[in-house]
Amino acid sequence: MISQSNKIYLKSLIDYNKILSQRNSLLKYFALNNTFDGETLAIYNEQLTQLGTEIFEKRVQFMDVFIPIFKKHYETISNKNENIDIVYKSHLLEGQLKDLLNDALAKDRVLQYTSVGTHKDDLFYSIDGFPIKKFGSQGQQKSFLIALKLAQFDFLKKESNTNPTLLLDDIFDKLDETRVEQIIKLVDNDHFGQIFISDTHPERTENIIKKIHQSYQIFNL
Repeated sequence: MISQSNKIYLKSLIDYNKILSQRNSLLKYFALNNTFDGETLAIYNEQLTQLGTEIFEKRVQFMDVFIPIFKKHYETISNKNENIDIVYKSHLLEGQLKDLLNDALAKDRVLQYTSVGTHKDDLFYSIDGFPIKKFGSQGQQKSFLIALKLAQFDFLKKESNTNPTLLLDDIFDKLDETRVEQIIKLVDNDHFGQIFISDTHPERTENIIKKIHQSYQIFNL
């Protein structure tokens, strides 16, 4: 998401992954040749620290903006009946990357790859504090994904000042009538522009779309 709207971030991410690959190769070289070069490793650590910190800070800024948008859409779809959240997890929340790399050096030499850094970042999707993948119903999981997609649309629209084309793939399956109705209300305005909806049951989609006061066309593939 960030890479689509920020070229500087994308370049930092590409450069980070390149340096990471070189550091991992160096760790493998140390193990295969029973040697160690702290000065060369320090250079890679310094570069990873600079790039990784930039990536981390941008991700924190993005999540601060993105999560409220996402939650707003989910609340609309679910009628505010469920408590959901996204938590950004990163080693850099625990300390400076340079220190983390130094502390993990012995472990990295055994593993022969870099075990800490922004390449290990992750997102925790939850409902009532539990992983939604395990504890959410199929309808809740589908609602979660749709809210993510709508939030991505809003973010890109604001950043690019244009209307992206919205693709909703098989969105009505596993949803009850109430959630379907809420989604229809969400997209029943000019805010979203052009929308593509795919479905294996064209008659179902057409019946739902007829409730929207917008023009539409059905394509059978």
